[in-house]
Amino acid sequence: MRVGGLASGMDTDALVKQLMQAQKMPLDKLMQKKVWTEWQQESFRDFNLSLSSLRTSASNLRLQSSFNAYSATSNSSTVNLTTTANAVSGTYKVEVLSVASSAKLHSATAIVKSDGTVAKSTDLIGAAAAGTIKVKGSDGSEVAVEITEDMSYADVAKKLQDSTAGKLPELRVSFDDTTSRFFISTKGMGANQAFSLEFTDTTGAPNSALANQVVNNGGTTALAAGAENGSVSLDGIVIDGLTTNKTTVNGLTLNLVQKGPETTVTVQSNPEKPLAMIKEFVGKYNETIANIEKQLVEKRYPNFQPLSDEQKKDMSEKEIELWEEKARSGLVRNDPTLKNAIQELRRAFMDPVDDIATGNIELLSQIGINTGKYTEGGKLFIDEDKLNAAFTNKPDEVMKLFTNKDAAGNGIGIGDKVYQKLNEVVKNLSTQAGSPSNSVDNSTLSKKIKQMNDEISRWQERLVGVEDRYWRQFTAMEKALSQMNSQSSWMQQNMFGGM
Repeated sequence: MRVGGLASGMDTDALVKQLMQAQKMPLDKLMQKKVWTEWQQESFRDFNLSLSSLRTSASNLRLQSSFNAYSATSNSSTVNLTTTANAVSGTYKVEVLSVASSAKLHSATAIVKSDGTVAKSTDLIGAAAAGTIKVKGSDGSEVAVEITEDMSYADVAKKLQDSTAGKLPELRVSFDDTTSRFFISTKGMGANQAFSLEFTDTTGAPNSALANQVVNNGGTTALAAGAENGSVSLDGIVIDGLTTNKTTVNGLTLNLVQKGPETTVTVQSNPEKPLAMIKEFVGKYNETIANIEKQLVEKRYPNFQPLSDEQKKDMSEKEIELWEEKARSGLVRNDPTLKNAIQELRRAFMDPVDDIATGNIELLSQIGINTGKYTEGGKLFIDEDKLNAAFTNKPDEVMKLFTNKDAAGNGIGIGDKVYQKLNEVVKNLSTQAGSPSNSVDNSTLSKKIKQMNDEISRWQERLVGVEDRYWRQFTAMEKALSQMNSQSSWMQQNMFGGM
């Protein structure tokens, strides 16, 4: 029980609060340090997010397809054309001689059960249809698929498909309830996908009942399905033996649609797309770098510490806003991770690219992109006329500047160098402060905050004990004073007759 000032007349509650304020000073400083660390972590995570977004944009700089400075035009319905970065301007004659096809079979008419009704996928194939379906490929291979009377039509389709998985040909088989027919086709295309089906009974003799329950072609027990290779002519050069309807020739990607007459294709330089990509990246890069550099030199105000809830009670919203603006200043001042990131990115952009042929473009400055003066930080500046001229006259060299690879296939162009540097700094920031996109956080600052939370909990428990001790002491004092007052009154009454 707490006794407050009944005997002494003192404001015990106010005295305890004053005493506790002095005791809480280390805890207040610890809590301010924790808030500061949380602000710092929040700032690092914001940088992590913006640099991750920049890394995503930088990934396009590594791809040859991003530097495709050509476009192809044609009014043909037989072929669709796109250009690669290796295309050459000019006019071409294209003729689709044949399109690649898969081998196909389907039931000639609707499958009819023994009772005369059309079949559904869940119906059983029946005892008369028990036997074996032999699938023979163009390479001489053969797969025997056993069919039993207790199998449904859907079961037959699945077993026929599963038995040819990974083989030549690999079949896709289904039973369609709408038409009551089997549909059989090869997964791949080209002449080598041709196959035949043979239907036999359990003794190996031809089984027309099984054939009628699958292909229903008048009792025929052996059927073949052919396929065709694709073939196309480009300026009289025939490209045949195609097992897909897509091929790339001299920087032109041809998607064959149908056989048809010769058509004229025009390829022209079209640098607008890669130009726009580079300008967009540079703008985003400059914005990110400017924000980092601003906060690296931001002044720190040690006298402005994070406010406690009690301190905020005595301040207006505007006062709190102005105070916290000062308190948050300098969160990442001179941070080595961010400083190193700017320096490394500047080098990645400005250093020459290795393994470039003598006389070819090897520096970003040669296509009109520079970092400017050192006082302007790591920002990039574009000479659009020079960059446009480089894309128009030497698109292949510009592409290689960004996407070059070494003998082992590793990216050593500017795109890869910038991407890798951004990847490194994102990982470093995640190690330091955690990542907004990762629910598992073992970062340095998170561990530090957890330690401070543990220490705060211990301090709070300790202060509860200190406050209880103060109250016990004051309560004991009040009780002692009360007893003294009682004794004094008794003595006064007995010794002096109450006078």
